[in-house]
Amino acid sequence: MGGKGRLSWLRRKACHNRPLLAQKRLARYNVEMAKITIAPASFLNYQPVPLAFGTSGLRGLVKDITDLEAYINVKGTLRYLMNSGDIRANGRVMIAGDLRPSTDRIMGACAQAIVDSGCQVENSGKIPTPALVAHAISQKSAGVMVTGSHIPFDRNGIKINKSVGEVLKSDEAGILREVERVRAEEYGRSATASAFDACGTLKRTPELPPLDSIAETAYLRRYLDIFKRQGLADVRVLVYQHSAVGRDLLPRILRELGAEVVTAGRSETFVPIDTENITDEQLARLEEFAIAAEAGGQSVSAIVSTDGDSDRPLVTAVLPAAATGPGARRVRFLSGELLGVIVAEYLRADGAAVPISANDAVERRLGELSIVLQKTKIGSPYVVDALDALRAAKRQRIVGWEANGGFLTGSDIELNGSTLIALPTRDALLPILANLFAAAEQRVSLPALWERLPARFGRAGLLDDFPVAASQAILAHLIPAAAAVECDFDRAAGLSASVAEEWQRCRATLTRFFTPALGFDAIAKINVLDGVRIYFRNGDIAHIRPSGNAPQLRIYAVSASQARADQIVEFALAEPDAILRRLERAFT
Repeated sequence: MGGKGRLSWLRRKACHNRPLLAQKRLARYNVEMAKITIAPASFLNYQPVPLAFGTSGLRGLVKDITDLEAYINVKGTLRYLMNSGDIRANGRVMIAGDLRPSTDRIMGACAQAIVDSGCQVENSGKIPTPALVAHAISQKSAGVMVTGSHIPFDRNGIKINKSVGEVLKSDEAGILREVERVRAEEYGRSATASAFDACGTLKRTPELPPLDSIAETAYLRRYLDIFKRQGLADVRVLVYQHSAVGRDLLPRILRELGAEVVTAGRSETFVPIDTENITDEQLARLEEFAIAAEAGGQSVSAIVSTDGDSDRPLVTAVLPAAATGPGARRVRFLSGELLGVIVAEYLRADGAAVPISANDAVERRLGELSIVLQKTKIGSPYVVDALDALRAAKRQRIVGWEANGGFLTGSDIELNGSTLIALPTRDALLPILANLFAAAEQRVSLPALWERLPARFGRAGLLDDFPVAASQAILAHLIPAAAAVECDFDRAAGLSASVAEEWQRCRATLTRFFTPALGFDAIAKINVLDGVRIYFRNGDIAHIRPSGNAPQLRIYAVSASQARADQIVEFALAEPDAILRRLERAFT
């Protein structure tokens, strides 16, 4: 089988729907990828590095996202959308971007791809990803968002949505086929005929059309029309602006809803904020903002922010000095997965979808509220699929969210006499506002509101620059070759002898690393829907999973106390003999 044919076959295998086999095929796919050399165009003086799909959208190093690479991927994706009947030739395609230094150049290349695809460009400017997607859906158009979300500034990405919402995992194989065809076309041109020079840069710099603010205005109206105008009249909140693309929109909306707003931390240098991995250093900085505001006579009750493209929320409560002991932190961070529980309750949801990595407080609280819950693999496309399934099951008020806090609505939802239109893509603004309004309407502080959640505490962390091949090798040793995604060892009597043996082997392997000496109880259950999630008899949970869009290996921990959750993450990450490093040495 030739290189391209072999690559396509492996890609189809790697995307197979059965998660256990897919993990092993993905490991093999990565090995085979390394063997396949893409022949560049004769006029290029570098070896191109193709963009790859992560959990959501295309990501890569800025040095690899040349004009040519961005152009090929956008043109290929739009061709797929046209061939599938999602969009039509000569239609509009909306484009926007975040505030990374590389975004403007990439937007230009994407705009050229839109024009050369026979479509018209609508320039929505620098706005949040959900603002772009909401507008594109309302106009039954595709959208192109240039953003690397929360990852460092030396990386960027391109997220393209269909006229009905996000590109799903089921679309990726078709998109990649069209991208390969466009790549062959562009690489086949001569140096004279190509629009790109030897460095993959467009010979003629494209100009974007004049800015059209309709998408930003519609996003503003989305929340001003649904929430009570003076509902936050007694709230003073600090907005940590840093380099988030929604840094001016967020305080504007809060002010128009009655809040008194203080801003801090605005940065013209890109600041990566990963809401799944908020560090002690970042919490210390937020605490400094709160104390500085207090010293200036503007005590705040909350600090809110978002990641780079403003589709993931960050919310911390600020505790009064009198309510904290000496040396205790003045800010309390609530993870996105738990913020989502408050939002689901506020919206009176009857169906919800969350990834398997979520704190099990989600399952407990939604069970108390009789909200039907579907667990998914990690990534918004999987959550969107689950929203569709809930709709088919006749749920009426459908929501979903991720551990990073990005919140999706899978149905129109009536609230305060108005209708919140479905937006099946990650959004940061809704969870921020719903938490603030829930506390204000119940006349309680944010910490008091959050105390009503089940007493389950989570922490996440990661090893950066962790080779993807090493992550896949670890998973290959920890995931049994069985058809089921989960084994409860107290209810495994019905398994065949060979399947039971595989699960016991996995259990024994994990016990070598998650030891009693580190405080881990016996393993009661293992789930391998996405990564390896380990349930211990004492209620602790540890979940190992590679990042879907960066060379990172993540650890998620849940326990009955914050101290224990923090400790699990420390045991997993602390150099040089952390659990994840020992797994790396053992299996790579």
